[in-house]
Amino acid sequence: MSAHATTPPVALWEAIRFDAAGLVPAIAQQHDTGEVLMLAWMNRESVAETLATGRVCYFSRSRGRLWRKGESSGQAQHLVELRVDCDGDTILLLVNQEGVACHTGRRDCFYRAVRNGELVEIAAPAIDPDTLYGRTDG
Repeated sequence: MSAHATTPPVALWEAIRFDAAGLVPAIAQQHDTGEVLMLAWMNRESVAETLATGRVCYFSRSRGRLWRKGESSGQAQHLVELRVDCDGDTILLLVNQEGVACHTGRRDCFYRAVRNGELVEIAAPAIDPDTLYGRTDG
């Protein structure tokens, strides 16, 4: 199946095991480097929209609505391939990330690591988060 399809196949809906809230975790990975960018949540509607448009759409638990990646920051994700894991309880999105993936202005959300028994930042922001979201006064 092509990454972009107007109607997702029935087999896809049978394969995905949405939780009681109708959500499934989705890992975004840069398609050509293997870099893990972020984890977010998807519902049936966001999966269908992502497949139909080729632009990744998630479900924001905090906002209680669909969240089209990059809608406010311009840092969009374009779907290359959608994969479902063996248990059907996680989706892997191979994407082409425009700019940064993390709301902190970093390329990915996994910028902290335990090293020598300490939690340390291993990546600085590439973009000021206030600039990223058009905030000028905090």
